[in-house]
Amino acid sequence: MKFGTVPLAQAEGAILAHGLVIDGWRLAKGRVLTAVDIEILRRAGHDKVMVARLDVDDVGEDDAAIALAAALAGEGLIALPPVHGRVNLAATGDGLLIIPPGLVLAVNSVDEAITLATLPAHARVTAGTIVATIKIIRYGVGRAALDAAIAAVAAPLGLAPFRPRRVALVATQLPGTTGKALAKLEQVTRARITALGSELVVLTPRIHIRASLAGGIMEGLESADLVLVASASATVDRGDIVPSTIELLRGTVTRLGMPVDPGNLLVLGEVDGKPVVGLPGCARSPKRNGLDLVLERLLAGLDVTSADIAAMGEGGLLPEAERPEPRARAAVPGRVGAILLAAGRSSRFGDGHKLLAQWRGQSLVAHAADAIAAAGMPPPIVVTGHDSDAVRAALAGRDVHFVDAPDWADGMGRSLAAGIAAVPAEWDAVLVCLADMPAVEPGLIAALAAAPGAVVVPVWDGRRGHPVRWPRAAFARLLELSGDAGGKAVMGDFAVTEIAAPSPACLLDVDTPTALAQLAAT
Repeated sequence: MKFGTVPLAQAEGAILAHGLVIDGWRLAKGRVLTAVDIEILRRAGHDKVMVARLDVDDVGEDDAAIALAAALAGEGLIALPPVHGRVNLAATGDGLLIIPPGLVLAVNSVDEAITLATLPAHARVTAGTIVATIKIIRYGVGRAALDAAIAAVAAPLGLAPFRPRRVALVATQLPGTTGKALAKLEQVTRARITALGSELVVLTPRIHIRASLAGGIMEGLESADLVLVASASATVDRGDIVPSTIELLRGTVTRLGMPVDPGNLLVLGEVDGKPVVGLPGCARSPKRNGLDLVLERLLAGLDVTSADIAAMGEGGLLPEAERPEPRARAAVPGRVGAILLAAGRSSRFGDGHKLLAQWRGQSLVAHAADAIAAAGMPPPIVVTGHDSDAVRAALAGRDVHFVDAPDWADGMGRSLAAGIAAVPAEWDAVLVCLADMPAVEPGLIAALAAAPGAVVVPVWDGRRGHPVRWPRAAFARLLELSGDAGGKAVMGDFAVTEIAAPSPACLLDVDTPTALAQLAAT
């Protein structure tokens, strides 16, 4: 690839290296310069411009990212549409991320322009989670380098989905063991197991001696795929009750203890081909601990060896208060961004582009963008389509990220999908805002972003309005939307939280000149 400053006469057909704003007209980086672009630059006083030009054997950034993503996306993963040389891989279900040993280093060692970043191996993810991102640093990369990176993928990334299982819990009792303690153990364990898509069967507690516990384990093996043993006292040696009972039943003890804190005193064994896990004392707490690391793998159908547990020491120092109470209340997402849909033709408005219509001294789309900024949100993703250059000009000088929806004319569903595909990996949820609703209050936007729950909608007079906040778990479904089907087609699959709107602005979109006149009269 050739990169550098060239005279304007040599720039047509080249790739603009850095974005430029000229008299309100924005030329985005990565744009293939046309004769019209060159004339705009010339009239603005430019005689040179910094560009990139691909060599004959170069592959463009999007095409290169797509090709590498296709090699990396194994079972349970999907490659999202490319955006500026980046392709994200998303999980299609709940499970654990599988990364073949050495894969990430092998890909990243080929060429500095080809990069792969992932979540940690065996990270627990939900449907829609971005698990990896492929980014081509330059505007193109040599075919030989791309082929070498693809060849470095001996086995792809994948997802080990959680598989529904029956899990039996048997506790032992000593004098002084209270019913309250057993009830809390059952509550916390049930939440832990059901969150992984499995069913918990609670057995009658046993006396804290080998013969009694052996009967409890055998009862569990008859009705379940996995047995959890909550010992009334901590296990500190292979001669203790839990490991010695496993051996009494002619089973094997795979591991006593693990280099994970909390969770050091876990026991992992096997009887009659089924796992038996002695719970560490911290398993009575909903906070994440070593038991979660083992359970997640077992319920994803993965073998857990002594060597696997030994390797858990890297990253095994877990925060003391990492997790919320299990499903006791809906969590608030960490970082929320916004998508502003501004791609439609607005045919009902008649002549002119409705988003450029003026209200209180500026365009409708500018009002919508300013409300997002005033709410303290990150710079929004603005999806353009019809008359995109005019919409971009109306937002000139504002801190926004533009994304063109090439199939915007097929309906709002495709425009929304284009915005979802461009969401940064660090966003946990996104507010979908409509550019023809200029009166939505910044306070409402901030409240929607901060509310607990999955899907969050504003309500006025019993009617749901916009914007709507969507969790990352919904992204995969939103990417499949087509035609004029909006998010309502997906909403039924998620818990919806309603918050009271401060005014009917969340219901008022400007589709016609009459609607604009009514808005102006308020």
